Amino acid sequence: MAAMAKSSDFGAFMEKFTLHPTSSSDQMPLNGLTFAIKDIFDVNGYVTGFGNPDWARTHQAATSTAPAVLAVLGGGATCVGKTVLPEMAYSLRGENKHYGTPRNPCAPDRVPGGSSSGSAVAVAAKLVDFSLGTDTGGSVRAPASYCGILGFRPSHNVVSTAGVTPLAQSLDTVIIPEDCFSLSSIPSNRTIEVLIKSVKKLFGDHIVKHVNLGDYVKDKVPSLQKFTNVGDGDPLYNIASLAALSSAWSLLLRYEFKNNHAEWVTRVNPDLGPGISERVWEAVRTTGENIGTCHSVKTELRAALSALIGDCGVLALPTVPGAPPKLQTDPTTLEAFEAQAFSFLSIASVSGFCQVSIPLGTHDNLPVSISLLARHGSDSFLLNLVETLYDTLQQESEIAEKMIS
Repeated sequence: MAAMAKSSDFGAFMEKFTLHPTSSSDQMPLNGLTFAIKDIFDVNGYVTGFGNPDWARTHQAATSTAPAVLAVLGGGATCVGKTVLPEMAYSLRGENKHYGTPRNPCAPDRVPGGSSSGSAVAVAAKLVDFSLGTDTGGSVRAPASYCGILGFRPSHNVVSTAGVTPLAQSLDTVIIPEDCFSLSSIPSNRTIEVLIKSVKKLFGDHIVKHVNLGDYVKDKVPSLQKFTNVGDGDPLYNIASLAALSSAWSLLLRYEFKNNHAEWVTRVNPDLGPGISERVWEAVRTTGENIGTCHSVKTELRAALSALIGDCGVLALPTVPGAPPKLQTDPTTLEAFEAQAFSFLSIASVSGFCQVSIPLGTHDNLPVSISLLARHGSDSFLLNLVETLYDTLQQESEIAEKMIS
């Protein structure tokens, strides 16, 4: 039987249970580790709740377990339960009106980020060694940044039990988009300067290259012109081409959500929390206009970024534009912050590139992070690079933090 989560679990868990490893060999790479899974993954015998009691009420228990979960069990890890997510995974904040909002261990008065909120909190609170989440528009990267942990978004469609073959073994380029970091509310000496110092220490000066990413994307992704008017805004807070990219991604997300869930939403009329209800019904009413252009944007962006960083390069970005917002922040303020966040997060979401959000300590007692992106399919290369850089990044981050304090 499943046990409901307790308050001592930071509100991270929907329910607790144990799935034992399918391999007991001490040689398995995940032997002895524990993990939790977002309540969006099927587990044989359990209802996948999707963050909403009406969904759970109208769906039967799963009759098989998701391949991603089986792969981790096969690696020797033990699953200890399912974690909370915003209703229908449709929020960057991580709040849930029915099951409560998981408490951010790094900043209890701040949102944990969504939609993999419970998964991030379970790791940050050291309740498990790692968690499985999903990331369509930033749902792993944002909560990882907000909760001060590592978060990995794989290349689109490459995760499988067979793993990923690396496309590159050595780093030859680190692209720094100065325009993106100028929008971050975190001082540059706590983010991008930490990365540059670490890269130079390990790889030398010659591989760091600076770029205006907004201008590059505007020039190389002509299909974005269809969305530019939607994405225009104050240049102090937005990069027009990246805002347009976010608009294209949002349209595609709404259209795909409608195709997947409109029939159920219309039939059941589920009880949805504020903000999520509006987004869900907006998606249900979405038309297919400009969807073809969205797919053109995806193709052009992948080609453009692949040409920019090559097989052996990475693009550095702010994961999100600043510290995690406070709980109960005014919705208008939140929407402006999230619009900025999506302009960064949509780069990997649209291109299908892999991305890792890396914690860099704190600024003003709040978590700080930076992200590295690598071309589609270069997941092993990116993860190996992060492992190589990680200790030096933490050392440089500590030095920068002490200098500020």
